[in-house]
Amino acid sequence: MSLAPEIEAFLKRLDALNLPQVWQAPVDEIRRNTQGRTITSGPVENILETSNRFIPGPTADLPIRIYRPTVATNAPAIVYFHGGGWVLNFLDIYDASLARLANQSGATIIAVNYQKAPEHPFPIPFDDCYATLLWVVANATNLGIDENRIGVAGDSAGGNLAAAVALKARDNDIALSVQILIYPATDRNFDTASYKENATGYGLSTQAMQWFWDQYLQGSHHDENPYAIPMRASSFKALAPAIIITAQYDPLLNDGERYAELLHRDGVPVLYKGYEGMIHGFFTNMAITPTAQQAIDFIAYEVKKMTQ
Repeated sequence: MSLAPEIEAFLKRLDALNLPQVWQAPVDEIRRNTQGRTITSGPVENILETSNRFIPGPTADLPIRIYRPTVATNAPAIVYFHGGGWVLNFLDIYDASLARLANQSGATIIAVNYQKAPEHPFPIPFDDCYATLLWVVANATNLGIDENRIGVAGDSAGGNLAAAVALKARDNDIALSVQILIYPATDRNFDTASYKENATGYGLSTQAMQWFWDQYLQGSHHDENPYAIPMRASSFKALAPAIIITAQYDPLLNDGERYAELLHRDGVPVLYKGYEGMIHGFFTNMAITPTAQQAIDFIAYEVKKMTQ
């Protein structure tokens, strides 16, 4: 399928802005350029409660945002890690998609604004995310959630973090109900077909992903660590059931496909869905494409079935 018409129009508008590529400007400037992304996220629907607080992390207090859709005291929960190449983005960009996901799934969502590279490279963002999961488990009663129905989720770099947190949870005998990986960055291999075929012209570029990985890992000494690169795990057995979604015109397409294959090979239940005509980042762009809402509702429906 060719690019969806609304995506093609969006890319033309984005190109007309003539913004610098991530490797062409200081990090502070690149971060400022993401402020407008709340516009493409769409309006935030009503939800029972949204609250903000700080929780203790390994090296700093961490801001979290809680999206509570129900008064139930034993709701399922999803701990969400946002994307942005481990360098960019903030929780406001995710308000619309996460409020809808919470409402449609009935799950309370706890999103964390983890510390960012390059100032805070691996393992700091990963440690922040794993610590958030541990805090949610420890505070389940106060949060009004069921400690036996807690999952993790994330998009792009956040999908990497979710996959890695799921690996460490398994390694430490923490049972998760689900791992939701939205076009996840699971490997540091830029020779895949999708990295070559979708290298430029579709928003996220292969060169940008190389730059993001460089900011996060800052060398090659973590390249065999599965908590940094989940595809490096020696085994995927006994991991949480997975929902993995990908976009057709995304350099990370093969990352998601291959990770789904590896999980399935090791006996992990996997629900995989690829979205034709879409580009990286579509999940949070409800003001751009109706497919964003469709993907959110698809995930919500499956989460509801898995956590009943």
